[in-house]
Amino acid sequence: MFRKLPAAWMAGVRLEELTDDKCMVSVPYKWLTQNPFRSVYFACLQMAGEMSTGLLAYSHVYESNPRVSMLVVNMKSEFLKKADERIYFTCEDVKKIQEAVIRAKQSGEAQVVEANTTGRTKSGIEVARFIINWSFKRR
Repeated sequence: MFRKLPAAWMAGVRLEELTDDKCMVSVPYKWLTQNPFRSVYFACLQMAGEMSTGLLAYSHVYESNPRVSMLVVNMKSEFLKKADERIYFTCEDVKKIQEAVIRAKQSGEAQVVEANTTGRTKSGIEVARFIINWSFKRR
């Protein structure tokens, strides 16, 4: 991550879990990620949220034949509670992402999928929700 996403690495964004069913990424509450209101800066939350969906997407396009490109084309955010501890973002939209990649390979047309991710505290309190629209296209 240091080489490809140095800002995320420096902020402390970390992959917690990547399985066939979900991806979980966390972002800490620390000096480098906080805003003046003593909570995690929204951009750091969005960085972790995007990564939880993006790693799932990347797992389906990595070394794909034919090759498929991926790009964020839209993002919607909802902030529900103050994020003043480590936040864990989980995306479980594996099937939606996988199907969009397959359609992109078969059709040659760009396919857009809405990937949902939810940020929670360790005790399960919901802090933020993001909808990230990924576009996939055969190269």
